[in-house]
Amino acid sequence: MITRTVTPSESGKKLHRYLCTLMPNYPLGQIYKMIDQGKVRVNGKRKKQNYEMASGDELTIFVDEETFQRSVGAEKKPKFVGIPANIDVVYEDDELLVVNKPAGLLTHPDRTEQKDTLIARVHAYLYRKDALDSRLFLPASANRLDRNTSGLVLIGKTAGMLHKLNQWVQRREIGKYYVTIVQGRLEGKGEISSSLERDERSNRTRVSTAEDAKESMTRYEALHSTSGYTLVEVDLESGRTHQIRSHFQSIGHSLLGDVKYGGRPYEGVNHQLLHAWRITLPDGRTFRAPPPDAFGSILRKLRLTLPHA
Repeated sequence: MITRTVTPSESGKKLHRYLCTLMPNYPLGQIYKMIDQGKVRVNGKRKKQNYEMASGDELTIFVDEETFQRSVGAEKKPKFVGIPANIDVVYEDDELLVVNKPAGLLTHPDRTEQKDTLIARVHAYLYRKDALDSRLFLPASANRLDRNTSGLVLIGKTAGMLHKLNQWVQRREIGKYYVTIVQGRLEGKGEISSSLERDERSNRTRVSTAEDAKESMTRYEALHSTSGYTLVEVDLESGRTHQIRSHFQSIGHSLLGDVKYGGRPYEGVNHQLLHAWRITLPDGRTFRAPPPDAFGSILRKLRLTLPHA
């Protein structure tokens, strides 16, 4: 018989998924069978497969120690050696962490960088606070930003909060607002509703009428125009990769510095000047992060004013 107490970060995880993570070498069919036969108890009672675990729940698994150890495999404890723990925390409570990602840092690892990413820094930050309480769950982001896009990223610190954030994202209930500078003059409010097609080989997204192109909607409001540029707030109805960049290129207003999508370099900036500056959650909470210093410097040079910054 094996007993285990559910930690705070594991709360919200469904029973069958909890067991799959706890016993990765045990067949999935056998895990379902154990639950159905009552060989798994929570606080002494039988539970259904989709029961959501709560912090402090006492889990009992009626298997022998040898079987359990084979199903668990070698336990690895994260150390995060060499990973910087410096992150710009906008908000934090027991379940949710909101961070302001700098431009130039990946949100998640890719083929060019495996170690120093935003999510790795988040893990290092929490590890050094002794806030990683489980090997079965690591906090994860519910949204991601391109390497050269700065701004707000939502991190679920518990399985339950991460699930809730992901549901809000899927149902498009989270308001995601960006600010950027585009070439040329725009006025008032507008919408760009062109379908997008992704080419992973070239790492480019383009407007397309192909049958498999994905419907995409970008809303924008021109905030201030001067010197042949316009400061724009963008509201994403959908969240396709490079959506803002490809949509504005398609209407002849590429982002300042975004050479990949038709933009011209400016004052040494040769990447998109794009910042996720405001997020609203369905529960009423709103988070803000002012643009980084480099963005602010170009605003001043162009004599553009960002309201309520």
